[in-house]
Amino acid sequence: MEIARNDLFSAIKEIIVQSRLRIFRVANSALLESYWQIGKLIVEDEQQGKLRADYGKETLKNLSKHLTQEFGKGFDDSNLRNIRSFYTAFPIRDALRHELSWTHYRLLSRLDSEEKRTFYINESIVSNWNSRELERQINSLSFERALTEPKENKLKPNIQDYIKDPYIFEFLGLNPDVKNTERGLESAIINHLQKFLLEFGKGFAFVARQQHIVTDTSDFFIDLVFYNYILKCFVIIDLKTTSLSHQDIGQIDMYVRMYDDLKRNDGDNPTIGLLLCTEKDETIVKYSVLNDKNQLFASKYLLYLPKEEELKAIIEQDRQRFELDNL
Repeated sequence: MEIARNDLFSAIKEIIVQSRLRIFRVANSALLESYWQIGKLIVEDEQQGKLRADYGKETLKNLSKHLTQEFGKGFDDSNLRNIRSFYTAFPIRDALRHELSWTHYRLLSRLDSEEKRTFYINESIVSNWNSRELERQINSLSFERALTEPKENKLKPNIQDYIKDPYIFEFLGLNPDVKNTERGLESAIINHLQKFLLEFGKGFAFVARQQHIVTDTSDFFIDLVFYNYILKCFVIIDLKTTSLSHQDIGQIDMYVRMYDDLKRNDGDNPTIGLLLCTEKDETIVKYSVLNDKNQLFASKYLLYLPKEEELKAIIEQDRQRFELDNL
């Protein structure tokens, strides 16, 4: 009898959840459509006023006053500016993605290029980012941290489209000013696995922690193993709480070879090895197998979210090195 009641509860719950989702989608679509039309009218009215700043400012203030008196909250001059920016950034109504909310679009409208907006729209949908995660990715310059320029509709994606440098792990809650252990870093990643996967990129699924690999003569333990279902390959991660060394590179190279030999299945592409370290010595990178193999990568990670200018400087240095190494 109890089982039947549970089944009844589950069935009714599912109906209610799906009904609310449909209501949200319809309401969200209507909101986006109305804000787009309002933005269009505001821009067209300002263009008739020859885009004079004082004119536009006064128009929004008066408009806000009348709309608030008529409809209540939601039409202050700040939100009207957001609505105007929304239309300016997305002038083609049919191109709007209704999977995204008004909060998503308010953040996207502030971006300074169509390429960035397209990147963050696609990532938000594919990776199911809520507006808070989208804001974090924008603030941490996810677009700029990609090793290669993100391109839409690539015929054949490769691992370089998914690797970032640096990675930002401020959500792990570790103190960047103290010496952390590799086991502590690994445990923090597992405890915040969902956030780690959002930072890591699309297509990754967790496989194992400290995966035991047995050979004829030795036992080895790989820190973290993921599978990317888009690239159809395993990605093994070796965590380091120190600067990159040539011993680390030799170890990840060996792990990749062993994994290909012992764990890789028919139909899987070659295994990828990623070293995550606190610092990279570019001389070691240049004169090691990292410079020759498309299966091995090293990326720096930060346990805090740096100021925008600092992060931009780090990204620019890494991008210049990457481009020089791939001429």
